Amino acid sequence: MRRDVFQAIADPTRRAILSLIAIQAMTPNALAEHFEISRQGVSNHIQILSECELVKQEQQGREIYYKLEISKMKEIDQWLEQFRKIWETRFDQLDQVLSTLKKKKK
Repeated sequence: MRRDVFQAIADPTRRAILSLIAIQAMTPNALAEHFEISRQGVSNHIQILSECELVKQEQQGREIYYKLEISKMKEIDQWLEQFRKIWETRFDQLDQVLSTLKKKKK
């Protein structure tokens, strides 16, 4: 089953996993050390992230390392961009109001 990217990042543990592997590729055991859940719990989160292609695995000897799939993160960024533009417009409007109020005060 292919999951939706936004479903994957809805969970705080999965967001934390993404933050960790954005810095460096990690094994499931190394990731599990950062959480108060079982290694199996971490593996379940990794599976969801893998299904939506936010992480990919690389075999190095007997170890499997997971790393962030940057290109898939762009899908999230593109969706957020529409909100960035709204926020920037509102902040600009707020700056104008504050500037006007400041001038009236003088």
